[in-house]
Amino acid sequence: MLTALVSAGDSRGRLLTFFFHRVLDKPDPMMPGEMDARRFDVVLEWIGQQFRVLPPLEACERLTAGTLPSRAAIISFDDGYRDNHDVAMPILKRHGMQAVFFVATGYLGNGVQFNDRLTEAFRELRGGTLDAAWLGLGTLPTGALDDRLRSVERVREAVKYLGSEARSQAVERIETACGASERGLQRGRVMMTSEEVAALAGNGMEIGGHTVFHPILQSVDDATAYDEIASGRNALAAILGSAPLMFSYPNGKLTTDFGPRHAEMARRAGFRFAFSTRRAVATSETDPMLLPRFMPWHTEELRFKLQALLVTAQR
Repeated sequence: MLTALVSAGDSRGRLLTFFFHRVLDKPDPMMPGEMDARRFDVVLEWIGQQFRVLPPLEACERLTAGTLPSRAAIISFDDGYRDNHDVAMPILKRHGMQAVFFVATGYLGNGVQFNDRLTEAFRELRGGTLDAAWLGLGTLPTGALDDRLRSVERVREAVKYLGSEARSQAVERIETACGASERGLQRGRVMMTSEEVAALAGNGMEIGGHTVFHPILQSVDDATAYDEIASGRNALAAILGSAPLMFSYPNGKLTTDFGPRHAEMARRAGFRFAFSTRRAVATSETDPMLLPRFMPWHTEELRFKLQALLVTAQR
């Protein structure tokens, strides 16, 4: 009832976009921030009690047209993980919900993103410390799980904004220091295949662009940025038989990770709606190429719903 008061319909409509990355089949101590199947099932129940979950493209179109129902929301996923198909989709279908999956096409199949390589490297590390002075991080504690998680996050942030070659070299150096290799650290296939992306679409899910190799767009030249955006869309068009209309910016922080010129690139490439990771709610006045999203983190029902309500009520 409170959500309906702050998120009325029609021209006063507000669209809250939830976003996730993975839904693991079971909890993983090295990925405490990721959803697992049991928790995702509960979270969808909470979302469904509080919001009307709409098909993503329809919701965006109705937002700009001023015809949203009250309590409107959509669900989104980034990157293109295999568990999106294997674990998340069946749970979504059981709840009668659709979602949009933003896919970085360069990793489809056997690709592994740098952040996942780091997680697996730290998983395999034996010993209580890691020398990361060359990254400006000194000696990092890695004995206890909490220390290991904090340390891998510090390394992840330190290498995230490096150029692609420098970042690859840094990740390989970390893997070597942890006594592991990229090949040895792959715990089965991590990302979806093209066939699984097509299967998501065939089951009523929306597919969106997320570039080819997930670069921080601000860190590459404009020609490279546009090619990443447009080529990712073309690759998805080849898989789906039609080009996607929705896009999400890698990492997604405006000014830090992408800028207005990248929004214009996405528009020029053919996308009609694009999402950042700004924690807010969209209204009919929001630029459709700068739509915000919300990542929930509370594990208690009341706090989860209150958090979603407060974001929806923002002006």
